Amino acid sequence: MEKGLSGWKRELLRAHGLIADLFVRSEPRARSLAYLQGLLSGCERKNGWQLAEWMDETAPYRVQHLLDRARWNADAARDQLRDYVLEELSSSNAVLIVDETGFLKKGLHSAGVKRQYTGTAGRIENSQVGVFLCYGSDKGAALVDRELYIPQEWAADQQRRRAAGIPDTVEFATKPELARRMIGHALDSGAMAAWVAADEVYGHDSKLRRFLEGRQMAYVLAVASDQRLWQSDFMQHRVNAIALGLPVSRWKRLSAGQGSKGERLYDWALMELSKQDGWTRTLLVRRSIEEKPECAYCLCYAPNGKDTIEALVRVAGQRWKIEQCFETAKGECGLDHYEVRHWQGWYRHITLSMLAHAVLSVLRARGEKNSRRAGATQRTRTTPPAHRSALARMARP
Repeated sequence: MEKGLSGWKRELLRAHGLIADLFVRSEPRARSLAYLQGLLSGCERKNGWQLAEWMDETAPYRVQHLLDRARWNADAARDQLRDYVLEELSSSNAVLIVDETGFLKKGLHSAGVKRQYTGTAGRIENSQVGVFLCYGSDKGAALVDRELYIPQEWAADQQRRRAAGIPDTVEFATKPELARRMIGHALDSGAMAAWVAADEVYGHDSKLRRFLEGRQMAYVLAVASDQRLWQSDFMQHRVNAIALGLPVSRWKRLSAGQGSKGERLYDWALMELSKQDGWTRTLLVRRSIEEKPECAYCLCYAPNGKDTIEALVRVAGQRWKIEQCFETAKGECGLDHYEVRHWQGWYRHITLSMLAHAVLSVLRARGEKNSRRAGATQRTRTTPPAHRSALARMARP
């Protein structure tokens, strides 16, 4: 059977084979493969109803069962996903990138939903927020972990928690705490990575910085302009004020990598803050080259020899990779198309969507074309090319 399968289908079968043993029963095992195929299909919306239609089912109940009541562990699937990405994209100079993304939601009942700022909308909206970990290397990038952010008012409301299926063991955790947890899991699993990168939400957190330094993980973490640092006058100064005092000789024009409009050129300056046990802490300043320049700031920690401005700029430029992963996972793999309300349903859908996205990332890293993905030409209510009986055969261990 596999002889007649296209390259993307063979890779999808291989990826699904990594999680197939997590399903005790054959039906949810086959449906999980169909779900992955549906996420990579041309369905306009990858929600329960439309994926069920794509699977040639009259109602979404079996799809809902997969995400809600079926017996399988989404964290175990996450571990297999992470190992799959590391096997294919691993590099000694890779970067673990942390960021969050919002999922716009109506109502009050979806786990963790509230009116909060989300970059997805660029304003305060009713939404859920997920914190994600991306593995990025010169081979490619993929999402390898996820945590649903539960606001403090949710964590303290037992009635809402029970209704949304949030386990009793889940306590309130800030976004940087969720980031520490995911980075720790990745490092403990043996992930080959040299750096961690994140935006201001995470760079501002001193506990996260101390955690990374304790693990001897180099980092380039963005901070806001009002971040204060101790200086030689034994006073704390804002980083934007420190940047104003940097001499012209400190600035160097460098590229942060290729963007949609070509090289992303900025002026950069590096200022040493302290040295300890072969490691250096520095302040990296980025200044736009426009007529009215704007500045951005990063706190950096790196071993001696890797603390050059060129090395730090390269890592700072890797942060865009997680944004690209969000865009692809939402646009092509239905990351934000779910309609589940419960905690478990969120983790299950998000994990399967991340696995579908990882398949695309692996294929793209190999330079394989994916224009003929399952159902890519089908944007109407047509049946999928693989029926349930075939899917059951494909899903056998």
